[in-house]
Amino acid sequence: MGNKNKDVVYMLECKDGTLYTGYTNNLERRIAMHENGKGAKYTRGRGPFRLVYCQSFSTKEEAMHEEYRIKQLSRKQKDKLIKSFTEGHDGK
Repeated sequence: MGNKNKDVVYMLECKDGTLYTGYTNNLERRIAMHENGKGAKYTRGRGPFRLVYCQSFSTKEEAMHEEYRIKQLSRKQKDKLIKSFTEGHDGK
């Protein structure tokens, strides 16, 4: 429960294979909003989603800066970031 209200940057893979990057301070609630069509305009009709990346930050400013940085990356760079995230969490 301590993880619920942190400043988080996340990436969702949509059912059409596209990626959505966002910021939240309640990841579970935000993903539920996306799933219910109440999230970002981009994600409406693109579910179900798969969480492919998330990173917590100590401040909202840091998180929003990282969200902006990720949004500037190419798809190839985002895929590399996702790969490093998933490998780090799968114990590979």
